[in-house]
Amino acid sequence: MRPDSCGQLTGTSRQIVELKQEIERIACSDAKVLITGESGVGKELVARAIHTLSPRRAKPFVAINCAGIPETLLESEMFGHVKGSFTGAYRDKSGKLEMAADGTVLLDEIGEMTVRMQGLLLRFLETGELQKVGADRAVGRVDVRVMAATHRNLRDMVTRGEFREDLFYRINVIHLVVPPLRERRADIPPMVADFLKRFTPREGEPERVVSPEALAMLTEYRWPGNVRQLENVIERLLVVNRSPVVRVEDLPVEIRAPHVAAAAEPGDKVADHLYQRLTTSDQSFWTMVYPLFMQREITRTNMRGIVQRGLEEARGNYRIVLRLFNMEPTEYKKFLNFLRKHDCQLPFHEFRSDWDRAGSGSSSRVPMEES
Repeated sequence: MRPDSCGQLTGTSRQIVELKQEIERIACSDAKVLITGESGVGKELVARAIHTLSPRRAKPFVAINCAGIPETLLESEMFGHVKGSFTGAYRDKSGKLEMAADGTVLLDEIGEMTVRMQGLLLRFLETGELQKVGADRAVGRVDVRVMAATHRNLRDMVTRGEFREDLFYRINVIHLVVPPLRERRADIPPMVADFLKRFTPREGEPERVVSPEALAMLTEYRWPGNVRQLENVIERLLVVNRSPVVRVEDLPVEIRAPHVAAAAEPGDKVADHLYQRLTTSDQSFWTMVYPLFMQREITRTNMRGIVQRGLEEARGNYRIVLRLFNMEPTEYKKFLNFLRKHDCQLPFHEFRSDWDRAGSGSSSRVPMEES
């Protein structure tokens, strides 16, 4: 197999080597392919690699995002429409299936397609006929290889009646599973090297490197967003950090947080670290702390510690905490609801000084929303 035959599928792990071998085996056929895996693992790269190795390589490769287009527009996007078929249809338009004639089409996130659209797709797969929106009959046939990708479990969807069983078996001729990045950590260093070369800002600037300590931390991280997240992190590091060497302290807090937690001593240094970062930067609680908690990179104890530090600074006033955490006033109830839901809410009156209590009345039963 040529070194570049699988495009940007970088890596030498057993999983990625086996995936590349499977791609090479199936590329020469016209069999339909279902590609599954978590968001961000590179399902479209796999589809492009299959197309690049196939006899159809000289013809178009067209991807259709089934999740990002409303049903009313998706039908037109796929099959095209005729003039006057709906408001704004000022001329005939070819659909993506027609544009991909003799090539390959990828139906990305096919699990988001409505049952009605599934029926229309099934009819096309069975007949090859294109019927444009607003047309009273098929306008012809098109020869195109169809691949589909999704992060959802289509078998479970079939059981729940959310995905047509006949369509599932129609697209699931060959099934490729793209493993998440955390299951092939050996691929992370070569990926980092590849992204470093790709995102070198300007010609003539020295190539950046990542320190061994930082690379080890990148390799150990769970990467819930997979390859897409790693790519974004490296690009951000090169844009923000002007040093020729990327060090541990340059890495985003969500990557360093687990290591801070592992080294934490009594007093919760994780909460101290995140609170300081939050209150000395322009980042919001929702972009800095919330993702860490939802991805289980920090614990409920850490979250309570951050809230506690905010209440100590704000003397028990949650509205001031909102400002400290760089949130908008309109997000007040959203913030409180989040704390209640995850048992991270702390009684505000415990952080009021004697003077505050006297000034706000003797009752400690004042609702938190009115603090």
